[in-house]
Amino acid sequence: MIIVLKNGTREEEIDKLSEMLCKYNVEISPIVGMNTTVLGLVGDTSSLDITSIYLNENVDKILKVQEPYKRANRKMHPENSVIDVNGVKIGGNKIVVMAGPCSVESETQIKDIAKNVKYHGAEILRGGAWKPRTSPYSFQGLRADGLELLNMAKQETNMPVVSEITNPSHIEMFLDSVDMFQVGARNMQNFELLKELGRTNKPVMIKRGFANTYEELIMSAEYVMSGGNNNVVLCERGIRTCENYTRNTLDISAIPVLKKLTHLPVVIDPSHAAGINWMVEPLSMAALAAGADGLIIEVHNDPKNALCDGAQSLTYDSFAETMVKLKLIAAAVGRKW
Repeated sequence: MIIVLKNGTREEEIDKLSEMLCKYNVEISPIVGMNTTVLGLVGDTSSLDITSIYLNENVDKILKVQEPYKRANRKMHPENSVIDVNGVKIGGNKIVVMAGPCSVESETQIKDIAKNVKYHGAEILRGGAWKPRTSPYSFQGLRADGLELLNMAKQETNMPVVSEITNPSHIEMFLDSVDMFQVGARNMQNFELLKELGRTNKPVMIKRGFANTYEELIMSAEYVMSGGNNNVVLCERGIRTCENYTRNTLDISAIPVLKKLTHLPVVIDPSHAAGINWMVEPLSMAALAAGADGLIIEVHNDPKNALCDGAQSLTYDSFAETMVKLKLIAAAVGRKW
């Protein structure tokens, strides 16, 4: 539920009204805009006496939020949220690029990739330590050793790190090594993991599942936010359709829809969407044109011999060329680079 207050309502009057509403055991989130103050109410609002609330001279109107997600809803938070990932801000006017290998393979590899992607404009280093794979015989990542190597690359390049977490029991281990948790498509509805991440204050990037709706993705974000952690970034990485030429089908329409429904930043993973390296550039350009706040791109020093997803990884040269073109697209749509 949303209570819209009249223009010019004084802070002390807002406090009085909030104190009265707290008696109904609802959580109140004041949202102060340029001319209007809105009180967002989260919880069981069925017991609220709407008539008595309207008797308050400062109340302009009361709106019910029909959608099941409350904290992620743009109605509750009209302004775009900007998520701070250890100094790198996602969701503002500046485009943020995250880049790195699908999987950390060695100290030499991750340090070299980190230095290269940073040189060409990436601001956050991505790299997998735990890799959920369809086949139990595929490379599963270096696990704890991979986190340690990511931390080494972070110390050498001063780049924040994002890495995928698959198990709630690993959270403590991740806290000291990464700056943003990544929840992969396979774990988008791992609700126990989402609940535990909600108890941290570290940013969480949630990828949309292979066959999940926009609402289901937003509800996954709601799980994290309901625990008290509002630092959530949404990621579209393609969905499974009848087409099998590409690994997945990138849903570009997810960008404007998610940005209309929520206040959370939206980033695109063109690498997992297509699964083909030459498609990463055009998909990235389309994503920025459609309003994406950032990209997460796979880059490898030797894609042909990569232990994981080499076919969709860019080389250093192709990443550099892509970044030049993306800068032009960002400028064309009025975004900073």
